[in-house]
Amino acid sequence: MSKTPTQGILPYQDIKQLIATRAITASPAVEDRQIQPASLDLRLGRKAYRLISSFLPELSPISSRLDVLDFYQSDLVMYEMDLTEGAILEKGHVYLVPLLENLKLPKTLRARANPKSTTGRLDVFTRVVTDLNAGFDEIRAGYHGPLFLEVVPRSFAIKVRTGQSLNQIRFVRGEATVSDAALQTLHSKSPLLYHNSPTRKGLGQREFRAERGLFLRIDLKGDDRTDSGIIGYRAKKNSHVIDLAKVGHYTAADFWEPLYRHRHDSLLLEPEEFYILASKERIRVPAGYAAEMVAYEAACGELRTHYAGFFDPGFGYGAKGEIKGTQVVLEVRPHDVPFLIHDGQTFFKVVYDRMLDVPSQLYGTTLGSSYQGQALTLSKHFKV
Repeated sequence: MSKTPTQGILPYQDIKQLIATRAITASPAVEDRQIQPASLDLRLGRKAYRLISSFLPELSPISSRLDVLDFYQSDLVMYEMDLTEGAILEKGHVYLVPLLENLKLPKTLRARANPKSTTGRLDVFTRVVTDLNAGFDEIRAGYHGPLFLEVVPRSFAIKVRTGQSLNQIRFVRGEATVSDAALQTLHSKSPLLYHNSPTRKGLGQREFRAERGLFLRIDLKGDDRTDSGIIGYRAKKNSHVIDLAKVGHYTAADFWEPLYRHRHDSLLLEPEEFYILASKERIRVPAGYAAEMVAYEAACGELRTHYAGFFDPGFGYGAKGEIKGTQVVLEVRPHDVPFLIHDGQTFFKVVYDRMLDVPSQLYGTTLGSSYQGQALTLSKHFKV
């Protein structure tokens, strides 16, 4: 990049500056481990509220809906829970958790939030709610106030504690999106997408499809996994609680049913089942860029192809471009009707954003990065 952009995503060092100038505050204070190359991990607070339903606080501050003496008189809250010693969030229930972080954004800065990869892979639906806002996960420029997280475990009951992070926030100045023409130029100089094959060839210009982002396809052959034939996983309907503090603890077979390659290289997705699948291509995010998975359900109609959306600078790239891409793991949940998909079918889209500057820390280098070399990978809580 020839000159420093004036619009884009704030990098690691600028997020640290936001904390230093108290645009981001927290009690206890923000920890260094929360700061990622292009985002900040947000932490669960001390309480959770079991809600009757989801809601949007467009007309009144959220705290006014929570501070009631008798929850029976509330049209929203059923009861509150203490998270300081850990608590179980049951699947299918809606919870609201005040987060430890507060924002005091300048008028030139907005933010958006997304679940962390681990959260999405456990089928835990989360979205950030802010005061007097008519939308989820989008935080308006100049916002001053608290942050709340709506949490809905879908497939598994989970045990959570104060201080754990289920989601992350990215700070944006101006218009950050990279145009399709710029993506084509980037790819021609150093591939953004590679074939997931032993040769690791970059996609040719005819295969590289850009339309307000990059289109990627689904892998139902498992070409790099010929020894097992596993092309995905489906969540079991009845299983134990997953304690989010326990990494590498659980046996996958107790929670997941492996899916094997079909003779037609197809897969029938059943309504309201949850699947873990992988991309046909391997993606790279160079150091001066960030990327985000965007929902493809608007085009497909019948399924949500991804929960967790952020890819940090360096993902599938390395420090100097030495990595030839990393597969994208997809969390898929069909709606309403069975949905048949085939190997190589266009399945999701990734949008690239400019960074305001190259982050002083990149994904997969010195930071704790769980999924840099991933293939078809479950969350870090399961034994490898």
